[in-house]
Amino acid sequence: MESSVEKTMDPNVAEMGKILNEAMKMLEDTERETDEEKEKKKYARKDIPGPLQGSGQDMATILQLVQDLMHGEDEEESQSIRLQNVGEQGHISLLGHSLAAYISVLDKERLRKLTTRILSDTTLWLCRLFRYDNGSAYYHEDDREGVVKVCKLIIHSNYEDYSTEGFNVLQRKLPVLYISAASRTGLGQYICNQLGLPISCMCRVPCNTMFGSQHQMDIALLERLIKDDIECGKLPLLLVANAGTPGAGHTDKLLRLKELCSQYKMWLHAEGVNLATLTLGYVSSSILAATKCDSMTLTLGPWLGLAAVPAVTLYRQEDPSLSLAAGLTTSQPVEKLRALPLWLSLQYLGHDGIVDRIKYASQLSQRLLENLKQISFIRTSVEDEFNSPVVVFRFVKEQQKSAANGVQYQTAAAQESMKDNNESEIDDALNRWLGEQLGRLIPASGIDVVELEDEGVCIRFSPLMAAAVLNTKPEHVDQLVEHLEAKIPVVISTLQLREEFKQEVYRTADLSYIEDLSWPGLGAIRYEIGKEDPDPEKHLMEMEKIATGLLKKLKELDSDLLFSTGPEFGGEKNSIYIGMVTDNLDVPELVVTIAATGKEIEESSKLLENMTEIVRKGIVEAEQQLQKASEAKLLEEGVLRQIPLVGSVLNWLSPVQSSVKGKSFNLSGGFLESAENVSAMKAQTSGGTPATTPTVDHAKHKSPGQKLFRRSSKTSDSDVISETSSVNHTDEVEESETTQEITRLEVKMISANIPMLSNDNLELPSGCEPEKSDTNGIDIAEVQPSSVTEAEDVEKGSLR
Repeated sequence: MESSVEKTMDPNVAEMGKILNEAMKMLEDTERETDEEKEKKKYARKDIPGPLQGSGQDMATILQLVQDLMHGEDEEESQSIRLQNVGEQGHISLLGHSLAAYISVLDKERLRKLTTRILSDTTLWLCRLFRYDNGSAYYHEDDREGVVKVCKLIIHSNYEDYSTEGFNVLQRKLPVLYISAASRTGLGQYICNQLGLPISCMCRVPCNTMFGSQHQMDIALLERLIKDDIECGKLPLLLVANAGTPGAGHTDKLLRLKELCSQYKMWLHAEGVNLATLTLGYVSSSILAATKCDSMTLTLGPWLGLAAVPAVTLYRQEDPSLSLAAGLTTSQPVEKLRALPLWLSLQYLGHDGIVDRIKYASQLSQRLLENLKQISFIRTSVEDEFNSPVVVFRFVKEQQKSAANGVQYQTAAAQESMKDNNESEIDDALNRWLGEQLGRLIPASGIDVVELEDEGVCIRFSPLMAAAVLNTKPEHVDQLVEHLEAKIPVVISTLQLREEFKQEVYRTADLSYIEDLSWPGLGAIRYEIGKEDPDPEKHLMEMEKIATGLLKKLKELDSDLLFSTGPEFGGEKNSIYIGMVTDNLDVPELVVTIAATGKEIEESSKLLENMTEIVRKGIVEAEQQLQKASEAKLLEEGVLRQIPLVGSVLNWLSPVQSSVKGKSFNLSGGFLESAENVSAMKAQTSGGTPATTPTVDHAKHKSPGQKLFRRSSKTSDSDVISETSSVNHTDEVEESETTQEITRLEVKMISANIPMLSNDNLELPSGCEPEKSDTNGIDIAEVQPSSVTEAEDVEKGSLR
């Protein structure tokens, strides 16, 4: 049992269990005496959960349970993609957590020396790697916790009695925290909640609107806000700047912000993905200015592909007592062991390994950016075309390109913002669909969709946050470009045909157009019932029934269109949503087919309801007629003949011809009729060939392999001539085959010694003279090809 569990176990989970077993040196034997287990079961509590009952479970079973909980049944394939790239460096960091628990049980003196060495080494290495001189480090699980601790440090520094009087000190002069509008959502509210400050203490600084990047903080407006707060008796404390905004990856002007903070005695904190480039040999001046900030937060886990390593906040503070009061340092040795997984991982990678990973991610971004410049209808939004680890792009109607300088980029963004709101919402829906499709087709690329305040919905490629974990390769970037080029024509065609589809629906009866700008497709329609039922609930049920049947019928058609009920949330009820289309779509045919199919479903539904009502009434009337017939039979035959045994004797002695005839119930008409009529009708039906019901084919002519709702190419004149001659030739072949078939019938009759009628007894139409030929002394009547029909009648008569 245990070996079979190990065979099916995930290799990463099995390796982790093996390392844990070796590290912990589990020497305890897992086998138990059978008699001992039986004795324990007698006194076991029934309210104990199943996994805790008995003497415990072995390690393999527990790890198998963990694997099942991680993967599930439906997500096994998708999750394995992310887990297969953990690698040895991931095992090192995971082992660090196990060793931290093991080291925590050492004696206090040895534990103190070990934790001090680990903490000092890791802090020194990080400060050297990221060019942050004379810094200290705080290790935390939540990447927002660092700025909270820094804010506590600032409050303790500016309010001397805060540790004793608490919030009462803040009421005298309320602190103000300035956060960029381009920062991650909810950061300011999180800081205020953790510190117990009112939301009014948080000031949101807008980004540039006239000059520079629209994702950078407006410094002139920030300075005015600071002056206004000082005049109101408030105390500016903290400014949170971005070295790589969460959305577009742009960097604030950190050097100018540092000068402003020094002027007003404020603390400058920086965070963002671009801080990772500080480890490279060449660093842009805008990023290098982050080393002058008072603190900055680093998220090394996604940057280096390390699992379960903490985030780090580097800061400069000369007074250790204030750091201890703010919680940035601790006297507990166990708390210092948070740095152990990072201490092990940094040694495993080394300086070259760390730099190579960050440089590799930047090269992937540059590779994608160069390819995007060659694609029409794609506009990129990057801050530095030569050194930007984040690439943001989106589909636009006009062939616009992002410019290297901020003025040209501002002009393009201004033109985009002047569009109509409806068109902007449609463009956002199409870009969201495009990003989701690219992320689904190439999951290793780490493509995701972001919504920026000015540009709208964009597609983001940030390899620093995903490449190390997903093992992104240059081939994945090339595949991303190929799929993007293949999807752009579909987006353009859908955008162009939306208005035509809308007008066709307006011109078609029984259909109503649903205006859903957030739907990335051709559009949405609803089939309207001709006569509205006075009962609203019944009317809605009928519409839902028709919409369900219509959707089922459309999905069964031989087409490559996607029909659905729309988005999971926010979609219109009883509507049919049509997905993305190509340029060869026949919109009128599509609309006519939907209307005709809906009409058929509605009529069949009404016919079924009418038939149900007719049959129900007919059954009631039939029961009444049968009751009358039964009473008439009782009066005619008497009571004695109804008794089983006596009735048989009387019927044998004195037979009685009953006047009550058999009845049958006609379902189509809903009435009783005589059984004799049914018998006669069956006899007539069995004697002859039933008449065929004429059918009308409304479907358009479709060439083999062609899907529905696709425009076919025009037929040339030569094709028409060839087709006409082919039809004439087919008629001649059929006529010749008919004549040969008649001759074969005559030969078969002769070989079977069936007497044939002489030509004298045949009544042939004028102009058709029989001919006689001597074939082995047998007369064979030949029929001219010009009278094929008459010959068939003659042959049938001879067969009879």
